[in-house]
Amino acid sequence: MDVINLLEKAVADRASDIFIVAGLPASCRTNGVIVRESEERLMPPETRELLNQIYHLADDRDMTDLLQNGDDDFSFAVKGLSRFRVSAYKQRGTLSAVVRVITFQLPSPEEIGIPPKIIEFGQLSKGLVLVTGPAGSGKSTTLACLVDHINQTREKHIITLEDPIEYLHSHKKSIVSQREINVDTDSYVTALRASLRQSPDIILLGEMRDYETIDVAMTAAETGHLIISTLHTIGAANTIDRIIDVFPANQQRQIAVQLSMVLQAVISQQLVPDKNGNVIPVFEIMTVTPAIRNMIRDNKIPQIDGIVYSSNREDMIAMDTNLLKLYQEGHITAETTIAYASNPEMVKKKMGVH
Repeated sequence: MDVINLLEKAVADRASDIFIVAGLPASCRTNGVIVRESEERLMPPETRELLNQIYHLADDRDMTDLLQNGDDDFSFAVKGLSRFRVSAYKQRGTLSAVVRVITFQLPSPEEIGIPPKIIEFGQLSKGLVLVTGPAGSGKSTTLACLVDHINQTREKHIITLEDPIEYLHSHKKSIVSQREINVDTDSYVTALRASLRQSPDIILLGEMRDYETIDVAMTAAETGHLIISTLHTIGAANTIDRIIDVFPANQQRQIAVQLSMVLQAVISQQLVPDKNGNVIPVFEIMTVTPAIRNMIRDNKIPQIDGIVYSSNREDMIAMDTNLLKLYQEGHITAETTIAYASNPEMVKKKMGVH
């Protein structure tokens, strides 16, 4: 099997991921559903051959990491086709990979349903903006659209720290320096510390993985930089709790105070299936108000979700409110609305379902 054919078919079918796993046919995830590309199962020598071809396409990347440690993450591009992000791994002793398809052309926010309010957060001059949600919920695309908007509208220095780099940004009004972890720099925390000496205005931090990274990110946000980053949480209160809980108990009080000063917004997103068999993004937006700053500082975080839930402003809107709106507009089914709601009982009441 030729890997280029597989990549071309995946791009043509608008698949989001390609699965190369021994014992199964090559498969693609399209609109959230995994579809087998043929009846023919891949045997271990074939998966190895497909991975050899992928590593060859990625500038003859060295396979030592994969063979010794069992995992390797990287990205590569095929001219005129697309960019791809690869997570190669061993399973049951055989070589496997999941390949994420990333388009060269960044879609416009309107086209993919990102509300203008989210893009406007790119106009902030400093502080911390978090985009949260489960893996595969489109966070990278939202971040890339935010960066692209800043790049088109402001004369700034944007530094992105990513693992691996997904969307490539050309310099427009801004200067965009894109650094890949393990390729251009050693780790998120090393790159983040170094970036503060590189005259940045905006830093995109691929992921807030540990308390050291979060600590440096919050200090950077405090000292007049705009930091945009991600966490695998859903909901504003969960996100704030997760950040504070990462720190040792004796530091949590001080971190809550610091976070109350630097946090500007928490955006949560998930992809839900619509009635046409596609997936659409649904967002929750929490803009930090003086009242919310007080709640973070005074450790009254559980009350924050209540504020978001009861509000209906464009910059403060709950996930469930947006799900109900999609349901009322006829885009998603009642079952989908309830399945993806953060408070299913409340949503059932509002829908009149028992």
